[in-house]
Amino acid sequence: MPDSPSSPRVRFAPSPTGYLHVGGARTALFNWLFARHFGGTFILRIEDTDFERSSEAMVEGILEGMRWIGLDWDEGPFFQSQRLPLYQATAQKLIDSGHAYYCFCTKGELESRRAEGTAAMYDRRCRNLDRAESEKRRLDGKSPAAVRFAVPDGATSWDDAVFGRVEFANAELEDFVLLRSDGIPTYHLSVVADDIDMRLTHILRGADHISNTPKQVLQYSALGAELPIFAHVPLILGPDKTRLSKRHGATSVIAYKDMGIVPEAFRNFLALLGWSPGSKQNPQHKDRETFSSEDLIQLFTLDGISKSNAVFDNDKLAWFNTEYIRAYDSNKLLPLIQIEWQAAEFVPTRTEEEILAAIDFVKPRARSLKDFAGSFRAHFSDDFEYDPAAVTKFLADPSLPSLLQELAARYDVAPDFTEASAEELLRALATEKNIKAGALINGSRVALTGQAVAPSLFAVMAFLGKDRVVQRLNSVDKGHPERSLAGNASQTQSNSLP
Repeated sequence: MPDSPSSPRVRFAPSPTGYLHVGGARTALFNWLFARHFGGTFILRIEDTDFERSSEAMVEGILEGMRWIGLDWDEGPFFQSQRLPLYQATAQKLIDSGHAYYCFCTKGELESRRAEGTAAMYDRRCRNLDRAESEKRRLDGKSPAAVRFAVPDGATSWDDAVFGRVEFANAELEDFVLLRSDGIPTYHLSVVADDIDMRLTHILRGADHISNTPKQVLQYSALGAELPIFAHVPLILGPDKTRLSKRHGATSVIAYKDMGIVPEAFRNFLALLGWSPGSKQNPQHKDRETFSSEDLIQLFTLDGISKSNAVFDNDKLAWFNTEYIRAYDSNKLLPLIQIEWQAAEFVPTRTEEEILAAIDFVKPRARSLKDFAGSFRAHFSDDFEYDPAAVTKFLADPSLPSLLQELAARYDVAPDFTEASAEELLRALATEKNIKAGALINGSRVALTGQAVAPSLFAVMAFLGKDRVVQRLNSVDKGHPERSLAGNASQTQSNSLP
């Protein structure tokens, strides 16, 4: 079974009845990587024949999710709703060749038989009608309820690129519907007609489609078309090993964007759900975890796809996100952070140079892009507020404001202001006042950043600079430590300080 075609043609074919979910995104990514690795063609097809549930908003949501992950397509998007004549012509071809037939059994009749327990599967009674009788019924005004495929005796099998030889007994398959009475195709017909028409060489999709595959293999044979290579990728499960669902957290790709996940981190994480870079060709990458897009394209092969289901681990995704944020150049992070600032209605008051320096300073502690619009605000503007929990814990002592103001006075007249000198002065004041240095350290941290947790306090002081540190320590009014610092923002010229 070839894994190195000269120019493969693959597709991602989502249904716009919901936004792009994690499983669909992983399928799209695998197809994209496979096409890019072999210099092939990645086709986007929108399967929108469920007219009641499909919508333009959902189509745009799918496209937005793909763009966010960084997946571009070479052909499409094609819409099945605009290709109905192809499906009707394909169904007619199968009828003409004797591989399909008109079924006149109504929905009510089928339901009655099932209720009576006489037909768990369709009993094929219309299959026994000869062609002349079917045509006579149609001419007499009795419209067929469906076109069904005539499943032959025997078994249907194929060589799956992931699971190996797969075989189904045809007795397990009913004569499935190809075309409904309104001319709308079922999934089984439309997917085969499109895949043949688009000259697809490989079908990479979720393992939940394995049960559909024999029905499609039968149609390929009946239509005299060459069978593509099927590769069914493992399912994605939640931590409890059940099918991934909303109870495990977000399943929409865009929801992870809204959580502040970096797109490359999500793509890297997604690629490793059911695929390992340590394939036969690349055993040296077995334990490696972080990969650029170029790395993934270079390393992706079908033999790296696992047969075992993958587990979506939110903690692991958070780890990837922190790693990528730390590795990103500040110029690359800035546009992503600006989106978060806009959503939070936050306007930084620093120059671009100062902003980039601040990003580099705080990004080692970031878990999400949202941190830059939340707990990191004090590094980009003097307009920030104290975290109430931090105030309660570290600024509740009524003596602290005056102590912080005294510390500010000593900093103000200090001949130099470095991490070392700032720490020395603070600890000297603590010794002089017979208090624990930790009380001043924690109180100062809240005064300077609004947070109980931040980078090293003295590193923060050196980064903010003497003037801003003095201003913020003095801003903690006795009896009102919880108030906003916004009123004092104008007292310091932000463009003159780091």
